[in-house]
Amino acid sequence: MTQAPSEAIGVEIWRGGVNTWDCDEMGHMNVRFYVTRSVEGMAGLAAEMGMPFAYAPYANSTLLIREQHIRFLREAHAGAALHMTGGMVSIDETEAWVLQILYHSDTGAPAATIQSRIAHVTARDGTAFGWPAIVRERAKGLMVAVPSFAAARSVDLSPVASQASLERANALNLTQIGLGALLPQDCDVFGRMRPEQFIGRVSDGIGRLIMPLRDQVANLADQAHGKIGGAVLEYRLIQFDWPRAGERIALRSGLKGVDDRAMRVVHWMIDPDTGKAWGASEAIAITFDLDARKIVPISPAAKTALSASTVPGLSI
Repeated sequence: MTQAPSEAIGVEIWRGGVNTWDCDEMGHMNVRFYVTRSVEGMAGLAAEMGMPFAYAPYANSTLLIREQHIRFLREAHAGAALHMTGGMVSIDETEAWVLQILYHSDTGAPAATIQSRIAHVTARDGTAFGWPAIVRERAKGLMVAVPSFAAARSVDLSPVASQASLERANALNLTQIGLGALLPQDCDVFGRMRPEQFIGRVSDGIGRLIMPLRDQVANLADQAHGKIGGAVLEYRLIQFDWPRAGERIALRSGLKGVDDRAMRVVHWMIDPDTGKAWGASEAIAITFDLDARKIVPISPAAKTALSASTVPGLSI
């Protein structure tokens, strides 16, 4: 196995950097590219697990992401050198919980952590089945513990029975922040939606929901601030099913709650034709002073104002 630097956790599975076009209007790498890199890194981890062709078009079995937990720890700007390590936290009959850590290569500081629940499935129809013997054997040398900086902090990772559906979204009057169809280039070699599409399309449309809320935080702040933007500290994404090219996606979102630092926002990815949920996510979003590169705290007055926009009963 290719060993990562001694201070890193796990084995090296990806190395690269941040392109200008990976960055958004906030001046840092957009959330979709963290997931893009985690998917590419997953191919590296699959190879370390004994499945080097898991993502090849001729594969008989592959790894399917069921759920991801992401913590964004340090910004990554254009030109930054990055690398990723990975390991396995646990493994059962057909699924595993894996950890990926994206590091700033120049300093060794973690930029983000991604924990994923993955399933060993048939490549074409996604049916889960038992791990090959080689994976179970190699897993013994790939086991890692989740460090404190990667552990869930503000989101609950307990199993959930999601309430997401078009009918429920309409009943809660959730804001539609996205609507579209999957193009062939949005899908992987097996025809399923690429994982970064969910978080990426949320990022594309979130302004409709979050900008008025962000303005309230800024206008009612206790102290003066510079140019205002936003960022996400933590994310939980759950995928219930995987749409394919030509199928449509609607994103319905709402404010779940607020504390002294952040807003808790829930997003549902729904099939607008059948009403079923493709996925659900919860994000911890902050208002960000783009000049100072610091969080704008949510004042008591702002919390009172934001309470009028929260959606009672909303959950992932």
